[in-house]
Amino acid sequence: MAAKDVLGRRGEELAARYLEQQGLVILSRNWRCRHGELDLVATDSARLVVCEVKTRSSARYGGPAEAVDARKVARIRLVTNAWLKAHQVRWVPVRFDVLAVVAEPGARATVQHYEAAF
Repeated sequence: MAAKDVLGRRGEELAARYLEQQGLVILSRNWRCRHGELDLVATDSARLVVCEVKTRSSARYGGPAEAVDARKVARIRLVTNAWLKAHQVRWVPVRFDVLAVVAEPGARATVQHYEAAF
């Protein structure tokens, strides 16, 4: 497995644990369809929370959240609609969050949570 894939998996695991510590329940991890993938889908019992996780080994070239551009947002919205259909969810409030993980070698990883990021 490539180093970036290992880093990404670590970031998603840290983000999932963080969300669970905040009281959210993880419904899906790495859910895929023909349109793309959702990193984490959770609920806080009031709404569906779709989370994009971005992990970097440093913030030297900008923060991880900066990688979530308009094209990525459109893709996440499209895939969320597919998730809702696949799980036969007719209507539920949806919040889109970004979790930015910085996992520098030899240092404790940090998770920055941007609620309702888009």
